[in-house]
Amino acid sequence: MNVGVLLLAAGWSRRFGSDKRLALLPDGRPLLFAAVSAIQRSGLDLRVCLRPGDDAIKERLLAAEVAVLECQRAAEGMGATLADAVAQLGGWQGLLVALADMPGIRPGTFRAVAEALTADSIVTPTFQGEPGHPVGFGRVFFPALARLDGDRGARDLVSRAGSRRLCLSLADPGILRDVDYPADFRALGSPQP
Repeated sequence: MNVGVLLLAAGWSRRFGSDKRLALLPDGRPLLFAAVSAIQRSGLDLRVCLRPGDDAIKERLLAAEVAVLECQRAAEGMGATLADAVAQLGGWQGLLVALADMPGIRPGTFRAVAEALTADSIVTPTFQGEPGHPVGFGRVFFPALARLDGDRGARDLVSRAGSRRLCLSLADPGILRDVDYPADFRALGSPQP
């Protein structure tokens, strides 16, 4: 099954106080580019979702040969960004939704979620019973994803999936660690290989 990753990077970092996508990890890489690197190492196709006006970041991504989707409705929130991105896809039979502020997810985690995904399932990775990211969606869910709006993302869709939702237990604490505030960033440390 042809599965790719949508990396949502169209937020405004309001809680962080500056553009956290460019905040540097201890190894000197910007947060966004650490997340991109992990996905690239997974071997899966990648599209980074940006908001209009993200020209400098877009140029850096394109220079690194990373595909970019400009999401016109990004200001409306994560759900609208995801809907915009799904409407621009072609050829994927499944997709993983990943967040740019979670650079500690291991490449093998992306592969494991993609391998567990079917055309009519949702796969949620878990660590010690807690659900995290990336969440996988089979193609049957693409129309519902394309109708999302606001800032809730696909949480309601996942909660209504019932028996079509698979919780995949993984030994990767990075699926739970995101960066919302500078203190979160300091606690993150360097991502695992």
